[in-house]
Amino acid sequence: MSRLDTLEAAVHAVLGAQVKRLVRDRGELTLTVAAADSLAVAQALRDDPRLQLEQAMDLCGMDYSAHGDGTWDGARFAVVTHLLSVSQNWRLRLKVFCDDDDFPSVPSLTGVWSGLNWFEREAFDLYGILFDGHEDLRRILTDYGFIGHPFRKDFPVSGHVEMRYDAESRRVIYQPVTIEPREITPRIIREDHYGGLH
Repeated sequence: MSRLDTLEAAVHAVLGAQVKRLVRDRGELTLTVAAADSLAVAQALRDDPRLQLEQAMDLCGMDYSAHGDGTWDGARFAVVTHLLSVSQNWRLRLKVFCDDDDFPSVPSLTGVWSGLNWFEREAFDLYGILFDGHEDLRRILTDYGFIGHPFRKDFPVSGHVEMRYDAESRRVIYQPVTIEPREITPRIIREDHYGGLH
């Protein structure tokens, strides 16, 4: 039995019906659980001696609204946490979909893995996903006056407002975006014998 087989069997044994989906692809396991179960699942993944996923390596938000060329019919937002067991030498990806697309929210996992603090703040800032129970959920990458969440698929590339220093008023001001959207198509030059190739 391979190490991945052992991990897969342990996940099913420990979590049982809490496993909504367990996908094995390219030598990795991705576990999907309901948002309501995610905190209890996280504690089991960390504390159960058959799993021992002591470390959370990363957490990121996901916007599935354009997934599959727009054919995706599931929940729009998800949170993906990458876990590592140093003692067992295996990894697991934990995926939790937000129940409400208009008000995306999942329980905070900072009580289980405190190192996820800034990762959850980043997912909140960039995707607008709220983490219930997070003690200091505020923007971490964008400006305090920033409007919207820039990693959402429907956020315009140029943004909504721009910031600049105004010499007359001697302060930074916000104004509507003045950049005109344009598409740049590179000019392709084809030469018959370019680089000595025939």
